[in-house]
Amino acid sequence: MSSESLATSGCKKKLYAARPKTAPQQIDTKRTQRIRRAEACDPPSLERQVRQLLADKISGNQVGIWLLAAEHLRLGSWDLLCAWAQASGQTIWPRMALHLVHEAALCVNGVRKDRSLTQKGFELVNGLPFVPTDFAIHQLLASHSVAEAQALQVALGKIRRASGHFQGRLLGIDPHRIKSSTKRQMRRHRFDANQQALKMSQCFFCLDLDSSQPLCFTLASAARTVTQATPELLHLSRQILNPRPDQTPLVVADSEHHSIELLDAVHLDTPFELLVPMRSPKPDPDALLPERFQPRWAGYATAKEAFHPQKSRSLEPYYRFIQRSGERPEDYEYDCFLATADRNEVEALALHYPQRWRVEEFFKFNQALGWHRTGTLNLNIRYGQMTMALLAQAAIHQMRQRLGQPFSHWDATHLAREIFGSLEGDIRVKDDTILVTFYNAPQAQQLRQHYENLPGKLRQEGIEPIVPWLYGFQLDFRFR
Repeated sequence: MSSESLATSGCKKKLYAARPKTAPQQIDTKRTQRIRRAEACDPPSLERQVRQLLADKISGNQVGIWLLAAEHLRLGSWDLLCAWAQASGQTIWPRMALHLVHEAALCVNGVRKDRSLTQKGFELVNGLPFVPTDFAIHQLLASHSVAEAQALQVALGKIRRASGHFQGRLLGIDPHRIKSSTKRQMRRHRFDANQQALKMSQCFFCLDLDSSQPLCFTLASAARTVTQATPELLHLSRQILNPRPDQTPLVVADSEHHSIELLDAVHLDTPFELLVPMRSPKPDPDALLPERFQPRWAGYATAKEAFHPQKSRSLEPYYRFIQRSGERPEDYEYDCFLATADRNEVEALALHYPQRWRVEEFFKFNQALGWHRTGTLNLNIRYGQMTMALLAQAAIHQMRQRLGQPFSHWDATHLAREIFGSLEGDIRVKDDTILVTFYNAPQAQQLRQHYENLPGKLRQEGIEPIVPWLYGFQLDFRFR
């Protein structure tokens, strides 16, 4: 063969490189419990496969998760996920993030070899024709930073405040520690002297105590102390609330937060006031003189005094609140609190501080969404996963508020078991609308009142009913 024919042949073999279409991207997917398969995930392939599934119709018992799609439209979740993923709405990345949100709502932390979420009506609600594997999800989360997850929390918090989910006048902060089985060398924690020290994963939450709704959270290694982690948590809360100069939200915390360094940081660097119990509960005898106390009601009296802690950077005094319980001197019990600003001590101690226990109620009610166990200790991955759970909690809260009782009293596990993960139904398309039909749903009349004729209801609320991650379809529900 001549050199000219060889050159011509070589050029012909590379003509494919000039084609406008590139080879489709692929992602590892979990088809069944035992079958894994690489699937095309470029935008045209995704849309083609989703439309084919809708044309084929789907029947399954995880159709209840579709109810959250309506709340995502009201909340604006899709724009938040696209911003976090830094990708357009046609790509797979925000859809995989939505998969994480709905996985949290089902109280399922990852796809494991002993179960599968595919072929039950779950994958399609995310705008995907398949369920990505754990490794694919891990790669997505690993590609994003802690700062990006925090930015998503701030944006979500601002939307929730504007939607009336919370007002931000009374806040509670609390460390939430989760036992870890990691083999890493790390600091251990113990809750009392008689308990064995254990490896813990640390997260720190800030909640609005009037509504029991979370504003934000931070994560840290086990070596980070409460004093070191709290300023970052309050910085995120400040970005969300952006309080006016005449507004001073009160933050209540437990005795673990009693640190002069932390009190100074809150008083000097933030617009918040802090109220914490003092670690040494009994003050000097002069502070306990009977004439210092003012009786409030039977068996309860209070005292207030300016207090200058040693080594404090503040030029202004703090205030020590002392409450006395008991009718007879031999029965008196004292509790001391330290506040960074002067305020009504009876209101602070008898009304505001007891509401701090709503933090524990919140964890008991919602921790199954993804805050009760820990996997990897890579902070950026954990931040991403737990922030998606925060978005799921916001959508579920909207749904609870809309439906009322008994749904408003069901915890996350109960909702996942009775609604999101067990409702029988089918999914089909009629014209430009995806119809989701439920069979024998609990409290069907309540559900029908809020979700039947959904496009019309959304338009009345000023919301565009087109679902952006479902390729321009509208969504409606029927109950049989």
